[in-house]
Amino acid sequence: MGGLVGSVRATPLTRANPLALLAGALVIAVALLATVDVVSAATALLLEIPLLPLAGLGPRALAVRMLPVLLASVPAGLVTTVIGRDAGAVLLDLGPLSVTEGSLDLGVATTLRILAVGVPGVLLLVSADPTDLGDALAQRLRLPPRFVLGGLAGLRLAGLLVLEWRTLSLARRARGLGDVRGPLAGTRVAAGQAFALLVLALRRATRLAVAMEARGFGAPGAPRTWARRSTFAARDVGVVAGCALVAAAATGAAVWAGTWSLVVG
Repeated sequence: MGGLVGSVRATPLTRANPLALLAGALVIAVALLATVDVVSAATALLLEIPLLPLAGLGPRALAVRMLPVLLASVPAGLVTTVIGRDAGAVLLDLGPLSVTEGSLDLGVATTLRILAVGVPGVLLLVSADPTDLGDALAQRLRLPPRFVLGGLAGLRLAGLLVLEWRTLSLARRARGLGDVRGPLAGTRVAAGQAFALLVLALRRATRLAVAMEARGFGAPGAPRTWARRSTFAARDVGVVAGCALVAAAATGAAVWAGTWSLVVG
């Protein structure tokens, strides 16, 4: 999957067990989702940014992977700022909507929290090989092999959707339909390509399901064997411990600053 946006070089994160990366990302997410404050999110983000080079991607490829997180965090922060709980002095009066010190603080905290939760997720998706993740989930967590293999197939096929979208776009250009004028026409074209992509995905999923069933992936009987053993070494414990330290530092900084506030309801 990393080949779509750039080659991944070997780093301590790419060598770690994917289960350790998943556990570390969950530890940070739980700590940040428990509170909405600027200090905890900013602290976690500052500690996470130096880890981005460990994803094993170049700056351009890493920026592509981070783009969805940025696109999600900024609008969420702006909306929260405008419609958030009013508190403190009014900074901007927009009639029925207003921006106050409290709503601005909440909006900034929301943006930073999404970024701080998203960075470990990006590191997980970039660093973890889907096959290794499937092996770890089945062997270490004892999840049902059929469920794991189905999820692994879905992850592998998801990477092909980008290539299929590009192929459909090139096919339209080859037929002389690439010139789209106006937002309405662009929306119709995008909707048509999305429908075609859905049909292709369903057909491929059907063929894959039949092939897996024919090869005995759903057959009961003898215990399943695995080509590679999933090991959890001291390096993996260190990854989880490092993520726990990030979560503890973020929570501790917020408690020390008096901004930590438990999210309830």
